[in-house]
Formats: sequence, C-alpha cells, structure tokens
Amino acid sequence: MARYIGPKHRLCRRVGRPLCGSAKCPALKRPYRPGQHGAGRARKQSEYGTQLLEKQKLRFTYGVMERQFRRYFERARRSQGVTGEVLLQLLEQRLDTVVYRLGFARTMAAARQLVSHGHVTLNGRRVDIASCQVKPGDTVGLTEKGSRLAVVQESLLVRNPAPAYLSFDEATMTGRLERLPLREEIPVDVDESLVVELYAR
Repeated sequence: MARYIGPKHRLCRRVGRPLCGSAKCPALKRPYRPGQHGAGRARKQSEYGTQLLEKQKLRFTYGVMERQFRRYFERARRSQGVTGEVLLQLLEQRLDTVVYRLGFARTMAAARQLVSHGHVTLNGRRVDIASCQVKPGDTVGLTEKGSRLAVVQESLLVRNPAPAYLSFDEATMTGRLERLPLREEIPVDVDESLVVELYAR
C-alpha cells in the first residue's frame, strides 16, 4: 500500500501539531504555518478549510493515503454506530497502530516499518501488512529476531502503559486486543465529526 515519503515535519508544520511523534518536532517550537508569512496574522479559516484540516490531521496521524482513508470512511459509514467513532476504531485496529500502542515502537512510522520488515506476529503467524485489521481476541507479538532489535528494546524501556482496551504480557512480550476502544480511550486530538461532515458534502 502506498505511503507518504516526503518531509514528515512539513506535515506537522502544516497542521500546527507534532504528528510525527518526535519530541524534537519543529512544530513544538514554531506552532504556525511554514513560510515567510507563517508567523503573521492568521488567515480566517473557512468551514471547508476547518473540515479539511481535521481530515488531514487524522490521515497524517495514522499515515494513511487519501484513497485508503476514503475506504475506511465508507466502511465506517455502512457500519452500525456513530460513523466518526467507528472510523477511529477501524484506524486503531490497524496492525501498525496496535504495535505502536503496545510500545514496540516509539512512533507510528517506526511501527509501520517494524511490521513491513516482518518483525511482527499476529496470532503466532508473521504478518508484514501494516493495514491488517486486528480483531478483538487477537494476539500481537514480535518474532525472535524482532524482539532482539535495539530500537525495540529502547522503545520498551520508555513505553507508556497500554490503553485499557489492550493488555500486555511482559513475560511473553505479547499484547492482546481485548475489545474495541471507546472514543475517550483513543488519544487522537481530532474532531471526527468534521471529517464526517466533509465527506457528507
């Protein structure tokens, strides 16, 4: 599946937030638009511009391209429940997202690379597709080689506790998706209702 390979911090500056997950992101020091006039008076944002910005934030956060994101939205729209919340749940069920939430990687991009390089297992089988959907009850772990990687060891030393909808077994170095996450448990600062409004135009 396609992915964005351009400058990561340019996206962070565009939305004014450190979407890359780095503690040294330029958006933390300069939380305004890039360019010569970025620090000047902010332009008034139109309704469409506000909705588009929220969608871009969500896309950039999960590293999803437009066509794939649209498919997630259509799937959420056809599902039962609140469309925006279901959309976030689908994105949280991505294998690379689960790997990141479990603390195997320090950023979402690093988690995606860990999966695509074949260092992650799903229910005991090696999987290298980052967009693979993890279902409640599924177990996510690392291959023997993956668990020995220096970047993984460093990430586990500074990992945050897993969210309530995930369980982590330190003895076996595996995590389990216990249930679908609730909206308040998803640590994404995005107004998903604006994304729904944008696609409803």
